[in-house]
Amino acid sequence: MPTPSSPSGRPPATVMLSRVAHSLYWMSRYIERAEDTARLLDVNLQFLADFQDLSPAPLNSWESLILSSGAQEEFRALHPVADSHRVTDFLAFELRNPGSILSCVYAARENARMIRDQISLEMWEVINELHLILKSTSTEDVWRSGPQEFFNRIIRASHLFQGLTDATFPRNEGWEFIRFGKMLERADKTTRILDVKYHVLLPSANDVGGAIDTAQWQAVLRSASALDAYRHHHVREVLPWKVAEFLIFSDTFPRSLHFCTAQVDDLLRRILGETAARPRSHAARASRRLLGELESLSINDVLRRGLHEFLVDSQATLAAISDEVAETTMFYPAESSLEDQQQQQQQLREHAPAVRRRASAAAPRAVGRPDATPPGASAT
Repeated sequence: MPTPSSPSGRPPATVMLSRVAHSLYWMSRYIERAEDTARLLDVNLQFLADFQDLSPAPLNSWESLILSSGAQEEFRALHPVADSHRVTDFLAFELRNPGSILSCVYAARENARMIRDQISLEMWEVINELHLILKSTSTEDVWRSGPQEFFNRIIRASHLFQGLTDATFPRNEGWEFIRFGKMLERADKTTRILDVKYHVLLPSANDVGGAIDTAQWQAVLRSASALDAYRHHHVREVLPWKVAEFLIFSDTFPRSLHFCTAQVDDLLRRILGETAARPRSHAARASRRLLGELESLSINDVLRRGLHEFLVDSQATLAAISDEVAETTMFYPAESSLEDQQQQQQQLREHAPAVRRRASAAAPRAVGRPDATPPGASAT
């Protein structure tokens, strides 16, 4: 007698519990988000250090970080202006910002704790150690020792976690959810980084190609860890349209929109059991449609259509894919919402008092903060 199979095409014994899939997906996505936010802050601080005496124009880059995080309303509710200290504090340490580094690491650790028996000891140790480091670190400590070292520590911890995941986690359905969450987060962040520079930070006609403009585009590449890879393809200038082309269409760079979307499309077919040539689910059709555009369009086609519009449409597609997969393979929305609220309340009760004490002690040197949950994300 043939073995009955699940909608994903797997025997029932190998089908993952929805709550385990949910925690693996968000654990991976939150770690990736913490790394991306740390890199954005680090690059922006270095950029301003290089140009602080040259012109006041780059100062709007702090506002651009808030825009790229999608947390404008949350930031404005807490701070009247966007400057280095306020934006850095908001994006790094503010628990009222669900996209801050602190919130993301706490949420990743909580998701890992709930599925401790499903992940390797090495994976758990990295997340737990990072959580303990952040729990014992204050804003004042970071600015005293140097923020670059703090941000590099977050980035290295994320790389270590991803490397240990590659080395120790079985290639099963759980692995697919881990990869799926990471690639969705990367694709979304790359579109936001590129959109903010192209749409918000465009210089005047006289400044195009100038020192600040070139440095800003280099900063965009560094924000995606893409500067060295870009230079392998384009040895000479850092040109805006070439940067956009590389970050959108490269099929070999692991943070480009094309590369991430191809990974998402492949993982989506496995997770949803899409074996037919014509996808059945809305998410698979949306993924196939976006991938088709990335394989057929050129940068000139995108610029004629409007880069901002193309990137916003891509973000909406990625959000729709995330929403449908969450609803069909992880939780029922009502169940997920209730658990998210309970976890958020527990997290704030445990950590908010200590963070407020540290923040008040560092108030004379206050600085800044950004990042928010992308569409379709839970606050966990």
